[in-house]
Amino acid sequence: MQADTMVMGWWGPLSVLITPFTLLGNLSALSGIRRIPEPVTAGFRPPLDPGKPVFRRPAGVLALIPLCLVGLVMAAIPLLLIIGLVVGPSHSGDSAGSTDASAYPTDYPALTVGSCARNDAAWPAEDVKPESCDSPAAQYSVRSWRNPSCASGDHPLGPMYNKDHDGPLCLRPLKR
Repeated sequence: MQADTMVMGWWGPLSVLITPFTLLGNLSALSGIRRIPEPVTAGFRPPLDPGKPVFRRPAGVLALIPLCLVGLVMAAIPLLLIIGLVVGPSHSGDSAGSTDASAYPTDYPALTVGSCARNDAAWPAEDVKPESCDSPAAQYSVRSWRNPSCASGDHPLGPMYNKDHDGPLCLRPLKR
């Protein structure tokens, strides 16, 4: 039964928690059974054959897989906690609102407040490029973001386009 419990005892939601205690209880019972002395006189029939030891049976060897997995999880959790404490928290989701310039790809064009830009795609898609304000291709002037959003008629632009990556921008259509 020990070999069967080692193989089949893990496959229920609560069994994952109960099986280790059952196996340990069976081991303590086995140590008590081993302390019983051999019978002095044989009974009217011969004693039962105890069979092969548990880990010499196929089911006992197969049971090593879930036992090893449980052992790995038990070892991995403290190891990951220690690594997390040593490395420290990630700063990519900083709650203070500051952004890290390295968090954005470098292929976005840098825009500054007061400059002009053009969009080579139709909104809401964007393919924004800087453009000289004197150029007839200039479509928008770059404005600063006003909480909670851009002014009516302006298009919001993510902080990846901001030269300093310190906040979103707004694009106001130029009157031509």
